[in-house]
Amino acid sequence: MAEFDEHPDEDDTLDRILATGDARAYSVFGRAQALQDDASESTSDGDQFDREERRALRRVSGLSTELEDVTEVEYRQLRLENVVLIGVFPQGSLEDAENSLRELSALAETAGAVVLDGLLQRRPHPDPGTYLGRGKAEELRDVVRSLNADTVIADTELAPSQRRALEDVVKVKVIDRTAVILDIFSQHAKSREGKAQVELAQLEYLLPRLRGWGESMSRQAGGQVGGAGAGMGSRGPGETKIELDRRRIHSRMARLRKQIKSFAPSREAKRANRSRFAVPSVAIVGYTNAGKSSLLNRITRAGVLVENALFATLDSTTRRTRTEDGREYTLSDTVGFVRNLPHQLVDAFRSTLEEVTYADLIVHVVDASHPDPAAQIATVHDVVGDVGSRDTPEIIVFNKSDLIDEDQRLLLRGLAPDAVFVSARTGEGIERVLEAIEDRLPHPPVDVTLLVPYDRGDVISMLHRRGEVATIDYREDGTFVTASVSEEIAAQVTEFAVEA
Repeated sequence: MAEFDEHPDEDDTLDRILATGDARAYSVFGRAQALQDDASESTSDGDQFDREERRALRRVSGLSTELEDVTEVEYRQLRLENVVLIGVFPQGSLEDAENSLRELSALAETAGAVVLDGLLQRRPHPDPGTYLGRGKAEELRDVVRSLNADTVIADTELAPSQRRALEDVVKVKVIDRTAVILDIFSQHAKSREGKAQVELAQLEYLLPRLRGWGESMSRQAGGQVGGAGAGMGSRGPGETKIELDRRRIHSRMARLRKQIKSFAPSREAKRANRSRFAVPSVAIVGYTNAGKSSLLNRITRAGVLVENALFATLDSTTRRTRTEDGREYTLSDTVGFVRNLPHQLVDAFRSTLEEVTYADLIVHVVDASHPDPAAQIATVHDVVGDVGSRDTPEIIVFNKSDLIDEDQRLLLRGLAPDAVFVSARTGEGIERVLEAIEDRLPHPPVDVTLLVPYDRGDVISMLHRRGEVATIDYREDGTFVTASVSEEIAAQVTEFAVEA
């Protein structure tokens, strides 16, 4: 501090340079604005929409989650972020944009924020500079100030340059949809594998968004000064802090990938055990908060966490159950999907989604009470296709059917004529789901005819559990049975084979 006091002229010079730089910056924008004002007075821009509509920011009503009665949760304002949501939509897609923004509102609330307002701008595509455009970004700044918000969330993934430019205008933190989803995943991950997968996805998202200034961007000294001892000719500029951070992130990502890979043998051993005993696998997939865990609990009493929140459960859960005729199969609950699901998460959770890849049957759970179930179905089909299970047989189940009327059921029938309507809360339709699963399970390929001695009841029990028993007759010399079984089971019972 004493150094600066000894040279007051240097401070004056620095202030003068900074003041001149600011004046130049403002004068440039002023001239640009003047040029805009002198532009054509036409109210139409050709094939695009009217200028007035393009200039307007459209508010989406009903998004605010702020408590009106502050006494309900006394310290809520101290704990939660106050956020404003923004989005861009092209001509003719207002309804879809509003649904997407409402979903973003639910995501933000699940992450622990209070949504104060939601704004949509109609334009052909996001502005490459500030996402909304310079003028609309300044209007957003005024909205943020008036609401006392501390965060702005964009409904699509922002480029690093867009996020920085928008932050420079609105003067508060700006994040995007991907950052919110990653934050929710980091809060809800409980197992070692889940935590590793989420951290890997977060680092992949962070890597291109590193930024710094001042001392954090300074270089480490090279040559002897840096302790390398290389002598003359080696005194290069050294490594910048941001390059060092990138290298550390790459190293950490490599360790995480190795750690996630180490979990694979355990899953493969369990899966191989099921395959060896020919136990069919059924995977439950669907949009987040559609009721997958509730359905699994209703069918198998698995005791999986059920919560009215997005991405409440992340780790795959597998439970064994039986059909009415005694055949065993497994039901696996998987991580939920959402529109614009970050590619980092799809890649990081590919090991969890392997249950979908190796499934013999997919039970696709859809929220029947959602305003846009068709978009949910399309999103799930896209992710299922990404993991290579597009051709796996599928049963569509419309859950929460107790919240819809007959007219809505007719509309949903148009989307999926063979779908089953259920309510995991009330138990309606659960029997029909079980019947549909039983009908669509793969049938064992080998037909056998056996005469099993009465002292080998374990063989008859195994045939009921792991095969399909067609006929059974109790004779004097033993139990005569015809059944369909896997090749492994057929090899184990060859000693009891007889002619039909």
